Amino acid sequence: MKEDFLHYIWKYRKYNHVNLTTTRGERIEVLATGSHNTNAGPDFFNARLSIGEQLWAGNVEIHLKSSHWYLHHHETDENYENVILHVVWEDDVDVYRRDNTPIPTLALKSIADRSSFRNYQRLINGNKNFINCEKQLEDVPYGVLKSWMDVLFIKRFEAKSAVITDELKRSGNDWEATLFRLLMKNFGLKVNADAFYNVASSLDFPIIRKTRHDILELEALLFGASGLLSVDDVNDEYLMTQKGRYAYLKRKYQLRDYEGIRPVFFRLRPVNFPTIRISQLANLYATHPNLFSLILKAQSKKELHKIFNVGVSDYWKTHYTFGKRSGTTLKKLSSNFVDLLLINTVAPLKFCFARFNGRNDDDVMHELLFSIKPEKNSVIQEYEALSVPAGSAAESQSLLQLYHHYCTANKCLDCAVGNHLIKGKFSPQ
Repeated sequence: MKEDFLHYIWKYRKYNHVNLTTTRGERIEVLATGSHNTNAGPDFFNARLSIGEQLWAGNVEIHLKSSHWYLHHHETDENYENVILHVVWEDDVDVYRRDNTPIPTLALKSIADRSSFRNYQRLINGNKNFINCEKQLEDVPYGVLKSWMDVLFIKRFEAKSAVITDELKRSGNDWEATLFRLLMKNFGLKVNADAFYNVASSLDFPIIRKTRHDILELEALLFGASGLLSVDDVNDEYLMTQKGRYAYLKRKYQLRDYEGIRPVFFRLRPVNFPTIRISQLANLYATHPNLFSLILKAQSKKELHKIFNVGVSDYWKTHYTFGKRSGTTLKKLSSNFVDLLLINTVAPLKFCFARFNGRNDDDVMHELLFSIKPEKNSVIQEYEALSVPAGSAAESQSLLQLYHHYCTANKCLDCAVGNHLIKGKFSPQ
């Protein structure tokens, strides 16, 4: 038994209402269960109850046992002074406020809805390979899952928007600087994401503005700032030239030596080497100095792919690392890589920018993500094996939100699927 389940019983009134009484025999009528509080303090705010002959308005606290009131030291916490009802599974001790007045207690053990309890136990305690409901998922109507996926899509973008808002504050409300840092992070992919982000954060964006028109100068700045120019055993004209450029930029802008995480090459395909990704990013900015405004104006996947249709500078067309020549390739950003940028950087940024300016572009973002292929990873494959395939990036994003924020956290009671399996219907809160 988990306390969350008691929250569910109280919130949805899944108990026998006939002759409802406190543990002291006082008649209870629940007029309003209150607002569910997921932060510190009582579990439900602003409940309205009739206890005995008295009407009460206040808060409700929920515990597995009455004695947990003292275990959590609520008797000394003024935040619990306005608790008008203590809801517990098992009443094992009388509970009093700081002024020694008793708190009415409702014990659920004998009145809770047994079918809901059985369904909950089966869901939470059943054997699983992936998620709690994997053996019951086929019993969930398509409409329930579809509606919940739509809600999850917005929840995911709201969460990403919160991250972008924090980044925006760190950049002094500079949207272009925020875009650059996000792009740097995502150009690094999983392996070099932190290293690339730290490099971007170490550079004042006005320096990027002044160098972004020249791909070689911007390459020198990013290679130097990330420590990639610290190669002493390679005799290469391009490398020596870039070292000279960076030395000049370092003096000009009074740059400090970078002491953060260095980008790595280990276990990466050559096309994902940090040298190639930095050259591509530099070329993107050299080709589109007004990148942020272009991204804002673009509405379709086709328009956005056109913006990101860039490759590398001439040197990197014949190299993957300094001094080691390879066959000639343009090394343009692949369609799949651009899709990842749209999913993880562009769409969240556009969503956040719209909300920041008081607009609701949810439908536009939904449409954009529906035009992009779903991500391919182990989580999406597991859902597909359960006959819940993702047909688009919008759906794969929803499934990732579902898995990481509900399934792995055992938040079945907050999930439409879990709620349907426990009580047969659900209204997203």
